[in-house]
Order: sequence, then C-alpha cells, then structure tokens
Amino acid sequence: MANNINWGKIYESTAWGSGVSDNSISWGKSYADLAGGGFTGLLDTYSGAAAAYSLRQLSSTYSGDAIVVRRASDNATQAIGFVNNELDTTSLESFCSGTDGFVTTWYDQSGNSVDATQGSAAAQPQIVSSGSTILENGKPTLDFDSSSSQDFNVSITINTTAYSNFIVEASDDTANTSTQMMYGVSTSVFYTRLRSLDLESRVSSSPIINLDDDFAYTTSQQYLISIINGASQGAHYIDGTIGNKSPNDTSTSGGINESSLNLGSSNGAFYFNGKIQEMVFYFNDESSNRSGIETNINDFYSIY
Repeated sequence: MANNINWGKIYESTAWGSGVSDNSISWGKSYADLAGGGFTGLLDTYSGAAAAYSLRQLSSTYSGDAIVVRRASDNATQAIGFVNNELDTTSLESFCSGTDGFVTTWYDQSGNSVDATQGSAAAQPQIVSSGSTILENGKPTLDFDSSSSQDFNVSITINTTAYSNFIVEASDDTANTSTQMMYGVSTSVFYTRLRSLDLESRVSSSPIINLDDDFAYTTSQQYLISIINGASQGAHYIDGTIGNKSPNDTSTSGGINESSLNLGSSNGAFYFNGKIQEMVFYFNDESSNRSGIETNINDFYSIY
C-alpha cells in the first residue's frame, strides 16, 4: 500500500471493502468504517424510544430521510437525508437555492413510524432562509414562528405511567410569554411549556401531576431540557442540572392517555416561537440513562 496518508506510527495496516484499493483510501470512508466499528447513534446506545425527531442521525439502523422540505418558489417538495450522520445541507440548499424552505414532515427515527407532519403551508416551520440553512449554535434547526401558528401533528398512542422527554430548543420569546414545546391533544393535561419564567410540565391525568421549576431563560439561547416522570417522582433537568423545585412526588400519578401530540403548540394556542433541533420521547423512566443521554446530546450540540 502506498504511503500517502500520515497515520503517525504504523507497523502493519490492512483495509478491505468499499472505498479501498491497493494504493488509496477513499476519504468518504471514516476510520470507524474502515475499522469495522461504524456509526453508533444515540438510539443504538439508549434504545426503546417511542418517537425520535432530529436533524442528525440517531440510529445506525435508520436508513430513512430526516425531513421533507417545501420550497417557497414553486411549492415543490423533496426529502432530505443525512451525510456523515448529519443533515445533508448541500442537497437542502441546492433544492432551495435563492428561496425559503419549510418542513412538511419530520421523520421519526425510532422505528415506530410516528412521523410529525404539517399539511398547511402557512403552518410549516422554516429551515432555509433565502437559500441558506437556518442554524442554531452552528447546527441546522427548525425555526417556529408563533405569529404564523406553526407546529407539527403526530398520531401516537400514549398509555403509560412513566415517560421521559429530551428537547434541544432555543425560545425567541420574551420570558413572560407562554410558549408550548409539546402538547397532548386528547386530555389537555400532558404538555411541556415555558411560561412566566417557569418551565412547566403536566405529566399525568386524573389526578393531574405538575412539574413547575423556575427557569429565567435567556431569549434565543440554546438549552437541553429533560423531563423524567418515574414511578414515584418526576423532575426537570436544564442543561443537565435538576430544576430548583424538582423532584416532585408523582406516586399518585394516574398516568398518561393520549392519541396524538402537537409539537410546537397546544392545539391551536400558545404556539412556540423559536428553534427546535431534537425531540426524543421514551414511554418509560429513563432516570438511570438520563446523564448518558444528555452527554450524547451535548457532545453533538455543545450546549453547555
């Protein structure tokens, strides 16, 4: 093999498979691929998600696209996938060259096919502005505009007494505005929102269990919000730190019973104004995995 790569000290090296010849190694292959290790995503390590939406690839077994985008110039649509486990922004910007792009579908990567959709053009979150991908902290993001009532709909059955939710978001609203990140449509008692300097979640119906932590968030700053509802207590975590009023006793929880969700609104009110890059749902208590999940997310997004 020709010595055309500076590996440092190499005593013996053998590479087989696609992208490899006797005198070159394709830069399209990562070291992990050549070594047989491959890509390991969040859901490979922490499996069992009920729904998972992201602009990065979350599982090595997921072979689908990330989103479907509608361009404003002619309303044509195109599915956009991943390159090197991140959103294919080259294809995205080529498709939306010189115009704006809006997301009609955010694909679920959990394997449960509970895709988030929005059929109304005016209500679709934006991802491209004048041909350029919208970014938050250097990574692609969906941009929700509350004045345009933008959100997604998800048909999903939720019947559980425990759940966990991890959200990467940055609210553009002032801190006294009620803005909804996730809302269960059928019972009105399953949601997460920023409201009046609080991070508030209702995690149960009959009786209603509230988690309510003071959260004087900085407008347009990226945060990782984790919500854990277990068998005996529930808690918020903000950038890996437990909320000041958490944990709360949830031992009397009646559980959650939903047939659908809104992502980015509360069924026609309190529309989210800001950016969301990732939302992962588990219908079980992920307390033991919380720190590891947060580390995986933060390693990618560099939030805190």
